[in-house]
Amino acid sequence: MTLLAVSGLPDAGPTPTSVDLGPARALSCRECGHRIPLAAEFACPQCFGPLEIAYDFGDITRESIEAGPRSIWRYRHLLPVPSTVRQHPNTEPGLTRLIKADRLGAALGLRNLWVKDDTGNPTHSFKDRVVAVALAAARELGFSVLCCPSTGNLANAVAAAAARAGWNSVVLIPSSLEQAKVLTTAVYGGTLLAVDGNYDDVNRLATELAAEHEDWAFVNVNVRPYYAEGSKTLGYEVAEQLGWRLPEQIVVPVASGSQLTKVDKGFTEFGSLGLVEATPYRIFGAQATGCSPVAKAFEEGHDVIAPVRPDTIARSLAIGNPADGPYVLDAVRRTGGAVAHVSDAEIVDGIRLLARTEGVFAETAGGVTVATTRKLIDAGRLDPDAETVLLITGDGLKTLDAVAGQIGPTATVPSTSKAVRAALEGLAI
Repeated sequence: MTLLAVSGLPDAGPTPTSVDLGPARALSCRECGHRIPLAAEFACPQCFGPLEIAYDFGDITRESIEAGPRSIWRYRHLLPVPSTVRQHPNTEPGLTRLIKADRLGAALGLRNLWVKDDTGNPTHSFKDRVVAVALAAARELGFSVLCCPSTGNLANAVAAAAARAGWNSVVLIPSSLEQAKVLTTAVYGGTLLAVDGNYDDVNRLATELAAEHEDWAFVNVNVRPYYAEGSKTLGYEVAEQLGWRLPEQIVVPVASGSQLTKVDKGFTEFGSLGLVEATPYRIFGAQATGCSPVAKAFEEGHDVIAPVRPDTIARSLAIGNPADGPYVLDAVRRTGGAVAHVSDAEIVDGIRLLARTEGVFAETAGGVTVATTRKLIDAGRLDPDAETVLLITGDGLKTLDAVAGQIGPTATVPSTSKAVRAALEGLAI
């Protein structure tokens, strides 16, 4: 992969006359409801509100889903992807494990806790889900280069998915990104551009470039409506793995906010299709204090998100102007949930607590989720008796700097049993 350093530097993309995107029928504005044909568009031509997919679902049963592949494509009849999606090389993400987390639950004070461990995806984060859907749609829409602005996990997923598909990729990252995420993007051999600035600067640059290169599919810009739908599969899997029912509470990390809103959408769709009983659930958002515009708006009772400049070790959540922030507020308020934030020190404590209780090493976003859960319990927001799911969305090997210097060998000893016995004195082993 070519690594370039950039200090600075719209037409929609190609639009086929007809497209096969499964049950997707149109793009619909989330604000005014105006509909347009399926295309590489992300803003409503009437009010400039965000567009999302409108569907016409057919007859979908639990049995048809269970008979599908052990990947997100078991839900392909609920996603904006071609009927031939499985015939093209892709990373086949999804169907990651749902862990009964009794030891973590005991530490937090939750009596019925599950952890959805999405570190098991091909590039070790949930972003493989959204990129797989975006790539499938981009291919059908006539694009030939896969691109993104990213805080790290998306960079990994786009570079890997493009390599698997035989596409070129162009990935933009903040130049301050963790070295592990730089390396785990560069290894796939596409073009990697390190941009002087934070994620919001990178995102603005991506929007400009998307307008200039009509064959470039920026997964979270010009094909964003399709990309975002991939997060629904987290909600689908949680419900299926719980035995075709919805949890009473779920805690989701918030960056752009799209994941939380789409998990909510996934639960709603399963209920409306009769795949699960449409029981009440509460959805909670988790942010780092150093980048917590949605949590601050929730705390202050506002509907508008005031942008902030990120300053946190949780760089995968460091989006100071989250596109879906207002919709996160809508979802948590509608379901009776909340959005809270935690300090960098609490994030590290959350990473270590999850690792030592359940054997799951999460990146900083997972530390945010665990630590925020503890804060929500202490504040009386989360019901300790309700069935609860925590979303762990990325692998700790990507953010080793967060725990470096705080953990290490218990002791360094000579190669004698006597020295080992001396080192073990006082330890409960």
